[in-house]
Amino acid sequence: MHLKSLPHKPPGYMLAAILCSLGGFLFGIDTGIIGPVTVMDDFKQYVGNPSPTIHGLVVSSILIPAAFSSFFAGRVADMLGRPRGIAIGSFIFGVGAALEGASTHIAMFIVGRVVEGIGEGLYLSVLVVYICEISPPRHRGALTTGPQLLTTLGLVTGFFTCYGTATITSSSSSPSMSWRLPFILLAAYSLAFSTAILIWLPPSPRWLTLRGRAGEAAAAWEKLDVPAADREKILEQCETPAAVVAESTAGALPEASRVPSIGNVAAVAAASLKEKKAKLLDVFASDARPQLLLAVFLMAMQQLSGIDGVLYYAPLLFSQAGLSTTSSTFLASGVSAILIFSVTIPATLLADRWGRRLNTILGGLGMAATMFLMGSLYASGSVHGGEGAGRWVVIAAIYVFAALYCVTWAVGVKIYAAEIQPQRTRASATSLAHAANWLANFLVALVTPTLLATASYAAYFLFGGCAALTAGVCWLYMPETRGLSLGEIDDAFRERKKGGSGSGGGGWKGLVSTVVRRTVLRRRMPAAVEV
Repeated sequence: MHLKSLPHKPPGYMLAAILCSLGGFLFGIDTGIIGPVTVMDDFKQYVGNPSPTIHGLVVSSILIPAAFSSFFAGRVADMLGRPRGIAIGSFIFGVGAALEGASTHIAMFIVGRVVEGIGEGLYLSVLVVYICEISPPRHRGALTTGPQLLTTLGLVTGFFTCYGTATITSSSSSPSMSWRLPFILLAAYSLAFSTAILIWLPPSPRWLTLRGRAGEAAAAWEKLDVPAADREKILEQCETPAAVVAESTAGALPEASRVPSIGNVAAVAAASLKEKKAKLLDVFASDARPQLLLAVFLMAMQQLSGIDGVLYYAPLLFSQAGLSTTSSTFLASGVSAILIFSVTIPATLLADRWGRRLNTILGGLGMAATMFLMGSLYASGSVHGGEGAGRWVVIAAIYVFAALYCVTWAVGVKIYAAEIQPQRTRASATSLAHAANWLANFLVALVTPTLLATASYAAYFLFGGCAALTAGVCWLYMPETRGLSLGEIDDAFRERKKGGSGSGGGGWKGLVSTVVRRTVLRRRMPAAVEV
């Protein structure tokens, strides 16, 4: 065989990005197994047939700890390095999963969920930061979407793991293994991932450079096979972390600074603290407040659309729609996960070919329509009894809703929430927006079982109303940003403020003019925000 015909080895930064993306796979598995596990007969007997409120608490107990720990994830990764931060978080995540699988009481199970959440917040916030810091700008968009894509693959794995274990019957030698085995497997995956990160993932060259370890940074660049021409671009464009837009986390990503001399440590620390306080308050400044409020609103409504109600409680939704057996509801849930994974691939690749504003509005209207359709069928009694065409319409509508979400809001909202912020407040404002996302996620996971148990149509009307409200707000207040640089986005918001908030204001005219001008000579921007 001629040497030229030999396949080229993928560059080291691509292999490192793939390894990092497996952290999203773990997160997806947990999301995929918790819903099916909590409706298994063995689990319900184990916890004493929990009320809908307890059911919601069990599922949602992972979210608030994850939101809390994500605020410290950047600090941990900044002190110890990105790979160690990821490894520690994923190890804690695995310990939590092991506690769930070995629990002897519902309280121990919830403690395991809390521990798992702490680990999840620590490592999930750092994954895309590391990818951003090692990837050449021309490939960053594709590589930073890896964790999100692997999350959807984890959903498929989680659902079908439960589909396989649900048939395991309890015995004296294997009590409750139908619901324990998925968590045991998740703990094993997490341990393997943590070990692989420590062994194979090199430190971030940017992290090393900022600490004056130039020799080690050069060796890391070589190991990652990053061309010399790209290294300076990476260092320049990672000063403000853009990666926060690609993960469903609330972590603030603190800016690192060069290690000062010993004599200046106190002065530098005091100046850094003062600067961070100023930046935190800057998000409420008059020129940054509209972008902050819009980002917080969009990120909260992304969850209040009901997507995690569908992901966490898919078997319950399909059961209410008329699928009577456990295996059939789990199979239907697995099919929904396959659909989500399938549509996420083209949606990610085409993210920057669609306008942010139109994509969000049409997605909101489409999701609202499917939710209102399902709510109306339940309210009219067309689904009760598990017979007739109504149940099949509901099942189809669940699939349509999941697909619409994945090709619209899942792709665009988090990117938009970060790219509209002024550069000086981007990290802080995006952190607040993600905190709103976590809180809304917790509320949805907590109240969905209660709503479904008391009045099924109420949940669908609530989520549909939130999606419709979001579409209306976006129609009035959401400028288009596709094709604009971050500086031009700042200018567009300033012009919009001068011209008034209405669609006919001078700011909108300036914005439209800028979009048209940029579209003519525009080259495709990467999916992650460039800074």
